[in-house]
Amino acid sequence: MSLLGAIGVALTVGLRKGGILLSLIMLPLSIPILIFATMAIDAAVVGQPYIGLLALLGAMLVMSITLAPFAIAASLRVSLS
Repeated sequence: MSLLGAIGVALTVGLRKGGILLSLIMLPLSIPILIFATMAIDAAVVGQPYIGLLALLGAMLVMSITLAPFAIAASLRVSLS
């Protein structure tokens, strides 16, 4: 979630009132992470298998660690130019 926040901040760094825009950008990006994490916790509490959900969360983490620096750099180039 911090990597997504960094992308959102990079998009709104040049704006005067970017707080509201930042929350509108971040909400749709963070919903899938929250859904899968909640489903994994619910499955663990009930006793169902939750390894698949953790694998999806891990895949999202690896993808964001890989792609977030490029997205942040591109966002900073666009917003500061």
